Amino acid sequence: MAELRLGPLLRYTDGSCATVWVETDRPCTAEVRCADGARGTAHSFRIADHHYALVPVSGLTPGTATEYEVLLDGTGVWPPPDSRFPPSVIATPGDDDGMRVAFGSCRWAAPPSGGKGRVGPDALDTLSARVAADPSGTRPAVLLLLGDQVYADEISDATREWIAGRRDVTTGPGDQVADYEEYTRLYYESWLDPEVRWLLSTVPSCMIFDDHDIIDDWNTSAAWLADMRATDWWQERVLSGLMSYWVYQQLGNLSPDELAADPLYTTVREASDGTDALREFAARADADPASVRWSYRRDFGRTRLLMVDSRAARVLDEDRRTMLDPGEAAWLREQVMEGRGDDDKDGGGDSGGDSGSDSDGAYDHLLIGTSLPWLLPHLVHDVEAWNAAMCGGERGARWARTGERIRRGADLEHWSAFPSSFDALGDLIADAGTGPGAPATVSVLSGDVHHAYVAEPSWPGRTPDARVAQLTCSPVHNSVPLSIRLGFRFGWSAPARALGRRIARHGRCAPPAVSWRRTGGPWFGNQIMTLTLRGRSARLRLEQARANRDGTHVLRTVADRELT
Repeated sequence: MAELRLGPLLRYTDGSCATVWVETDRPCTAEVRCADGARGTAHSFRIADHHYALVPVSGLTPGTATEYEVLLDGTGVWPPPDSRFPPSVIATPGDDDGMRVAFGSCRWAAPPSGGKGRVGPDALDTLSARVAADPSGTRPAVLLLLGDQVYADEISDATREWIAGRRDVTTGPGDQVADYEEYTRLYYESWLDPEVRWLLSTVPSCMIFDDHDIIDDWNTSAAWLADMRATDWWQERVLSGLMSYWVYQQLGNLSPDELAADPLYTTVREASDGTDALREFAARADADPASVRWSYRRDFGRTRLLMVDSRAARVLDEDRRTMLDPGEAAWLREQVMEGRGDDDKDGGGDSGGDSGSDSDGAYDHLLIGTSLPWLLPHLVHDVEAWNAAMCGGERGARWARTGERIRRGADLEHWSAFPSSFDALGDLIADAGTGPGAPATVSVLSGDVHHAYVAEPSWPGRTPDARVAQLTCSPVHNSVPLSIRLGFRFGWSAPARALGRRIARHGRCAPPAVSWRRTGGPWFGNQIMTLTLRGRSARLRLEQARANRDGTHVLRTVADRELT
């Protein structure tokens, strides 16, 4: 009898359909049955001796929440008979629904059941407990996981011991992840956590990778990549990382229509073993990043979400260094501007709920999800811009070599380390937020930097009609050492800003086309942000996971404010 190894994860949802992802221990037919009669089935596909299914569920009713169960070959496997959680549901948006968008990044795997976490309470565990206590009142409409869903280079003690039992850790990447099987272990360890497993079964999720999903500072520079490719273990690592990302994260980001049109998904599902086809795909993606698009768009009624790949889509050549390759940049602009000023109010793409509104334009709120913050503390921004100039040869070859060492040692590879891309994104955001049909808000949602803050930009001689904000939230569950706390507190200070300007002058850096100020934070801890969107209003709440004296964990609000 087939058993459920991992999942279910509720991934895509709109007003009438959804997808549910599962991993099973053998080939089988997976079925989702909803209490209201909606259902779907899918036969499993095979990758590297693991079996998966992404079940499309149709016939859902907008504006409802229906309980569901998962069956494998006709036998019920979810919910477990001894579950302490409420039944999992598929909730669909209705015509007049507001929506809560929860987001964060950087989740190091939770400890085993009964273990004590060395980095404090997990914000996702704590969110899960709250939703379980009040499912209808506190459940987010969608959970955005903005990178570092797994840590291939910072593994737990239990995984380290497991890896040492299957291969020689004195060679290759050592006790880091080496291949696809070891990646499956990371997902198993992370998503089998009871609270997170239930949360992901009942809250739809959208995901995008960051560096630790592959390796710290992934695609920092052309020199970095050349050094990695010269090792005897990198090729297997990056292909396995991309393969596992496609299976565990990317598939669920896509709508049923997008999946039906995906030739790789068709090939993998129809093959007796899809490993070779997926491996060839990953090899192409690694050799030619422009051949694959990991970014995607989701429309939730009058809210448009664009999840942007700011890792694999980079152009690393120093003489034309950009965060996004030309095709990716063009795609992003097209998705941002589509429907603006047109009579087509739904703006195309995947839509959940009613897309009509009395307001002009295609959407009321634009969310740009990019794992790396666009707006950073001013000192960090200026140092990264200076470093990009040094590495580009602005001060000669010796400074270029020194700049590369500093770039790697200090992790200088955010948007500000790609100055032309930083300015281009700023121009696009200003265009999106200005003129007839402008949304009420444009929010850049990010993580990575292990603290949370709000920053608001302004453009000389130009005032967008939309409220624009950089909203950064990290980590969900990871360490925040004292050095990070002190460094970022100083980085946001006035003296640091003056120091940054002096450093930028040494690099002969042009001033950025946008200025900004911090309007919230910095906040440190395991935390999660939530945007509540209703009509053209937006409210932001930041909550941190805290431990009570009795050992229970709660989310405590540290910031709550209107964005409009």
